[in-house]
Amino acid sequence: QVQLVESGGGLVQAGDSLRLSCAASGITFSTYTMGWFRQAPGKTREFVASINWSGGATYYTNSVKGRFTISRDNHKKTVDLQMNSLKPGDTAVYYCAAGRYYTLISNEYDYWGQGTQVTVSS
Repeated sequence: QVQLVESGGGLVQAGDSLRLSCAASGITFSTYTMGWFRQAPGKTREFVASINWSGGATYYTNSVKGRFTISRDNHKKTVDLQMNSLKPGDTAVYYCAAGRYYTLISNEYDYWGQGTQVTVSS
């Protein structure tokens, strides 16, 4: 059974940092692209960042470039999202996803976590 479990969300103030983590089981983690997506209230789910199987390639949506960093540890089967200089617009439920292709398209990811809430107050 595949499981992706996110952790690290919370309530912070604008300008603060948070580190999200996603632990995977039930998949050959080192062969999967990992992605982070988010969904704000009343909005559709949007791509945030992705990292390829080796960690050698990363991609970010423009609104988080320079503030967020995605990383992975294939031995621990984890993928992290370091979020700095958080803004109220970053408030959303953040989801971890695993897919076989290096893509920013959510429909091309095979497995999803349950999400973790990030709330940034002004």
